[in-house]
Amino acid sequence: MTFPDPVIAVARRAEVEGRPGQARLRSRTPLGGGPDLPRLDRRGDGQTIIEGMGELHLEIIVDRLKREFNVDANVGRPQVAYRETAGKPVENIREKFVRQTGGSGQFADVVINLAPQQPGDGYEFSDRITGGKIPKEYIPAVDAGIKEAMGSGVLAGYPIVDVKVELTDGSYHEVDSSERAFKIAGSMAFKEAMKRSKPKLLEPVMAVEVTTPEDYLGDVMGNLNSRRGRIESMNPLANAQVIKASVAAVGDVRVRHRPAFDDAGARRFHHAVRSLRGSASDDRERHHRRSVLTR
Repeated sequence: MTFPDPVIAVARRAEVEGRPGQARLRSRTPLGGGPDLPRLDRRGDGQTIIEGMGELHLEIIVDRLKREFNVDANVGRPQVAYRETAGKPVENIREKFVRQTGGSGQFADVVINLAPQQPGDGYEFSDRITGGKIPKEYIPAVDAGIKEAMGSGVLAGYPIVDVKVELTDGSYHEVDSSERAFKIAGSMAFKEAMKRSKPKLLEPVMAVEVTTPEDYLGDVMGNLNSRRGRIESMNPLANAQVIKASVAAVGDVRVRHRPAFDDAGARRFHHAVRSLRGSASDDRERHHRRSVLTR
């Protein structure tokens, strides 16, 4: 038996992070079985995308979350999952963290190189320290500080992806140096390196397939172009056209439109699209990310 795909989506974010209801929602399927079971897509930006068969279906889901699981939520349109990355390699970025308060202080000195990686390659950290300039026990702290700094970019605060960092030089103090000091110094050096690298803001680009009657082909093409879409192919299907394109994940990319008729029995364009597959948070349908802003 085949059931239709969800046609509408909302973003749900818990009003109070870490509350018991939020934990229960993450640890189990919250809404029971049935053919109209909503789809849940938990994202790294704190949102849970809930898909259903219509506005009433979604209202019932949100109401049940509150009544049965005591999960209050702010509900709105899904946000675009932007990311940031380095724009160009930078070298010999030195940062020192020094604190002296009368007793034992804090001291750490690190020098790093930063370079962008190919999309999807992720984060890479390399230790190039020689001669014991930084003791081995402090190297993981530098790495941890960099990873922590990657959670908030320098352009718009989005997570940073696809960068390579080399720890090349530095110094320490036998009394005042600590893991905490090197973690902070690593974070400071990474943020400074990102600022100098001409960072880029990346947007997700989706694989989209649209099936539309030929009478509405021009309108659909215009709609895709308004989303900065790139047409990859068009193939006939009976009296319709199947368009495959790469589309920036802006606006209501998640909404799947269904056929509808007006009073005269003619199709209205805004319901003419019969299948629109693409999601700002579904890696299976994401092609890549592309730069939309640089500093």
